[in-house]
Amino acid sequence: MARYPDAWQLPDWSRAKDGSFGNRFDDPESEYRVLYASSQQVSCFVETLARFRPDLALIEELRAIEGDDDFLPIGEVPLNWCSNRVIGTASSEGNYADICGVEWIVLLRRRLASECLRLGFPDLDAAALQSSSPRTLTMLVSRLVYDMGLPGIYFRSRYGHNLENWALFEPCRLRHMKSERVERQHPALAEAMEILELRFAMAR
Repeated sequence: MARYPDAWQLPDWSRAKDGSFGNRFDDPESEYRVLYASSQQVSCFVETLARFRPDLALIEELRAIEGDDDFLPIGEVPLNWCSNRVIGTASSEGNYADICGVEWIVLLRRRLASECLRLGFPDLDAAALQSSSPRTLTMLVSRLVYDMGLPGIYFRSRYGHNLENWALFEPCRLRHMKSERVERQHPALAEAMEILELRFAMAR
């Protein structure tokens, strides 16, 4: 998922702040860029749209209002959200690091012990690797995997472990790359909206 016209275009270095784009597995040393992809198109939409969900505090406040609970609070996605977006398909081969697999956790725990303690993690486990912040730890994991010569990382979404994601290191080893515009009727978009309990905003 990316801005029109090319879903597989690497981000421009000019957009990096402090040498990083702020994403989960970006290079802390600003040497290589990372493309983020998913095994399922619905996962691309879930990862991108999750920020529109109503926050838990709002949900709890609405529950505290007296009266019949006759509706479920639903977040809204701007009507023009699809207008400049494309979703891509491609194929890739290679040995990717399954960082939440037991073998990798053992290796990362040994190699990044001091960094974990410095960042306030009492241990390195799957929960630490899936934490949304701080991203310093996962960026260090990215660098370690890159230095080992692997093309990227396989990881499960924090929104559900049945959603499979990939961090592809530059130069990305991709074939058969295609991009298509995202339409509001896209079936994977509709599925993601239902999963996240979202709807498109009404025209005003």
